[in-house]
Amino acid sequence: MENSGIYVGLDIGTTSIKVIVAEYVKNQLNIIGVGSERSDGLSRGVIVDIDRAVTAIKKAVAQAEQKANIQISDVIVGIPADLLEIVPCSGMIAIGDENGNSKEINNDDVYSVTKAALTQKLPPERDIIDVLPDEFIVDGFDGIKDPRGMIGVRLEMKGVVYTGPKTILHNTLKCVQMAGLNVKDTLVAPLALSTVALSDGERDFGTVLLDLGGGQTTAAVVHDHKLKYTYVDQEGGKFITKDISVVLNTSLENAEKVKRNYGYAASYLASKDDLFPVEVVGKTDTVQISGEYLGEIIEARLTQIFTKLKNALVQVNALGLPGGIVITGGVAALPGVKELAEDIFDVNIRIFIPQQMGLRHPSFAQAIGLIQYMTIRSEIEVVVKSALSGNVKQVSQKAEETNNPQLVKVDFDGKKAESKQKKQSKSGAFEGLKNFFNTFFD
Repeated sequence: MENSGIYVGLDIGTTSIKVIVAEYVKNQLNIIGVGSERSDGLSRGVIVDIDRAVTAIKKAVAQAEQKANIQISDVIVGIPADLLEIVPCSGMIAIGDENGNSKEINNDDVYSVTKAALTQKLPPERDIIDVLPDEFIVDGFDGIKDPRGMIGVRLEMKGVVYTGPKTILHNTLKCVQMAGLNVKDTLVAPLALSTVALSDGERDFGTVLLDLGGGQTTAAVVHDHKLKYTYVDQEGGKFITKDISVVLNTSLENAEKVKRNYGYAASYLASKDDLFPVEVVGKTDTVQISGEYLGEIIEARLTQIFTKLKNALVQVNALGLPGGIVITGGVAALPGVKELAEDIFDVNIRIFIPQQMGLRHPSFAQAIGLIQYMTIRSEIEVVVKSALSGNVKQVSQKAEETNNPQLVKVDFDGKKAESKQKKQSKSGAFEGLKNFFNTFFD
């Protein structure tokens, strides 16, 4: 599928809001605008004050618009992995005529079988963020990635549904809409991040991706190009800053500056002899603090975070994956994070830093990942995702880029497909979570 065009990624983080405008042409992603604004109205990755968050989003968007020299209307929004549930789903429909004769599968049929796979009712406090197909089965022939254009009388789909708290999804979308923006798509943040932070081999053979954010730390297990498991620790860079503030008796603003300018994640990498001044509350003169002492404060908090992550990952046997651990996020910029992580996890560690000009800081990785995910998403995934909204979708593909002219510029009528599905579908059911997790890393 040719995904050329302008994309805008919106990363609503606890400490900062990032907006990246990129142009995707001929398989090349070119950054043309960036906006970054200090977050307001968020706590631990979750929006707690809509009005303040809206103001911060508007400021970040305005910066990106000025640099890109365009007006931003549509954005791709990442949804954090807080209380994320990964549930397998399956559905089946009859696609033949009344006499049982086979017919050619089209977009409407894919839409209908997806609706059949989503028939299981969710708890009132949860909502679906995304749905991805694993395979399609046509008349018993499995392993099919895209059934459109094939002939059959029965179509099945097996996939994965990502659900999250309705409060998080609603508040996020509400803020974006109040900022005068249209939500083009919502993506599971760790899944989008994996497309830019991990190589194809790492996503295939299995890797743990750690996003060290300001308000929380997220561990995501990616295997066979799928997000299999997430764990969120409600501690991040802000907690390190708060520790420094309390121990050194300085303001949070000064603590943040000290952390960024002199901080080391592993105290043994810092020197006792390297001293720097710190403004202490209640004292006129600054106090000299050693780099090693500051490193001990930072290391203590990171060790606590890494230990909790390790315990969670050990329970799902994720630390044995070939890809080891890849670390990104704003806190990953601290010197010594790699060394400390190697000591605690005892696996291969790699730090991911974006290489785009002007974005060479791990805090931009998430926003870039949102755009990257959209550019590599297949046409069949777009059709499947459209079943969540029920809106009419138009899936287009240039004739010279496909061998099947019948898939060119197909008008996708969601209402027609849904009506057809109600008459013909045989409801699929959600399978047990226990079996799903037992086969994660087979």
